[in-house]
Amino acid sequence: MIDKEQKIAAFDPNGVATNTNLFGLPFTYGESETVVLPVPWEVTVSYQSGTANGPQAIKEASLQVDLFDPLLKDAWQRGIYMLEVSPELREKSNALRLKSERYLENLETTPDQAILQEINAGCGEMVQWVEESALQVLNEGKRLALLGGDHSTPLGFIKALAQKHTSFGILQIDAHADLREAYEGFTYSHASIMYNALAVKNVEKIVQVGIRDYCEAENDLMQNNDRVQAYFDRDIKNKAYQGHSWHKQCQSIIESLPEKVYLSFDIDGLDPKLCPNTGTPVAGGLEMSEVLYLLEELVKSGRTIIGLDLNEVAPGADEWDANVGARLLYKLCNLMTLSHQ
Repeated sequence: MIDKEQKIAAFDPNGVATNTNLFGLPFTYGESETVVLPVPWEVTVSYQSGTANGPQAIKEASLQVDLFDPLLKDAWQRGIYMLEVSPELREKSNALRLKSERYLENLETTPDQAILQEINAGCGEMVQWVEESALQVLNEGKRLALLGGDHSTPLGFIKALAQKHTSFGILQIDAHADLREAYEGFTYSHASIMYNALAVKNVEKIVQVGIRDYCEAENDLMQNNDRVQAYFDRDIKNKAYQGHSWHKQCQSIIESLPEKVYLSFDIDGLDPKLCPNTGTPVAGGLEMSEVLYLLEELVKSGRTIIGLDLNEVAPGADEWDANVGARLLYKLCNLMTLSHQ
């Protein structure tokens, strides 16, 4: 059996992928510094479905990603390994999604409280599974990226990080504030992830970037809770029109964050031309280059990315969203690695 150094010597990073591992890399779990945890879950999606297909679609699209990264020398040699998709988790998501659809059909007339209770219990089990899975990886000294699934999936990861770090901030790239309390009755709704994250006392600050679709109750919370700071898409664009550079705006965003940062990336934070099949696309948003510039500046500031998620990637018939998601995932993992140097 050959070791990692022998694999590096034999691997051609300029050639075509010769295996079906994430990014076509030749490394095992033990040989990889970064581990990707797929969570194919979409029980509470409220508009378009398909995000449970994201992890597998991104893995397949990743074989087309070039491995050179100008910011991190020999980035691929660090190793990025994706765990197997749990068939049990996917089956549970499928079953509960059907019940969720039945519940939502009757939401305004006679909502079935027994179904709601079952869905909330099942989602709670998913959160616990993610927390346990994340802790196992973190306890082995590896960096972890979670790949959704809908945006409810990273709560267990955030809880796991709270067992490893006394205090950290969350940088949320998103079109939505996700600060609704038990949206549509679902305790662990994708629209409630940041509301639920605020219940984790180790979360010092949530800094939201790109927000452009939110309700009055969320606006009240954002305005009145000093643990939440929103950089609305409208304000970002208006400042740009007034001559404020993106560089200066990024510095302001970064200054709002503590030294340790968890990155939560809902792909609908991007302009929907980059993610047209995501569950709840919203006109406006950020370019991929703008987000990557912000994250590069975050790393330059000396802050450490202690974990990240990428979610709400629904591949669609043409797989375009998975193409974007795969390239984004590679850059995010490399930036996390760079922040630890």
